[in-house]
Amino acid sequence: MLASVLDTPPMGDAEVPCRLEPDLFFAEAPADVETAKAVCGACPVREQCLADALDRREPWGVWGGQLLVSGQVVARKRPRGRPRKNPAPVAA
Repeated sequence: MLASVLDTPPMGDAEVPCRLEPDLFFAEAPADVETAKAVCGACPVREQCLADALDRREPWGVWGGQLLVSGQVVARKRPRGRPRKNPAPVAA
């Protein structure tokens, strides 16, 4: 699926940053995912990219500045490993 998306012709004359470093937009590390989301901030086709990804129900990756997991937008990528049994208390 990734290859078919990246092989499509450019959207007009727009320079899309994801074509320069596509692996960043499918990173495992939460810090890399946040970097990819920031790179999307100035992209001229950000809104179209997100809408198309949601229509295709992309399984994962950063699309249009949002992280998709199982075709749904999620706020943050959870780091690898098991979650804590007793979560840290949240300060009020």
